[in-house]
Amino acid sequence: MDIDDNPFPEPFEIEITDSLDLHSFSPKDIRAVTEAYLAEAHKKGFATVRIIHGKGVGVQREIVRKVLSETDFVRSFKNAPEFSGSWGATIVLLDV
Repeated sequence: MDIDDNPFPEPFEIEITDSLDLHSFSPKDIRAVTEAYLAEAHKKGFATVRIIHGKGVGVQREIVRKVLSETDFVRSFKNAPEFSGSWGATIVLLDV
């Protein structure tokens, strides 16, 4: 793909809510997207967020959880409840 074929030639902003679905991001971008999302969610004062990484074989879950374990303002994280994504999503408690 030629750089001129990029449908998003400029960076674009997405609304920061209490949930991030990583399904629409390239696997190579998961770490950077997760780090940026956490920083913005923390800045906005969210106490709890949900990161949807999917069930799959667990590669994205492991990337997300590595970022979480390395982030100072993350208090704790766990699998989402059964009706909120189960092991395909992670609930994160942030310091506020």
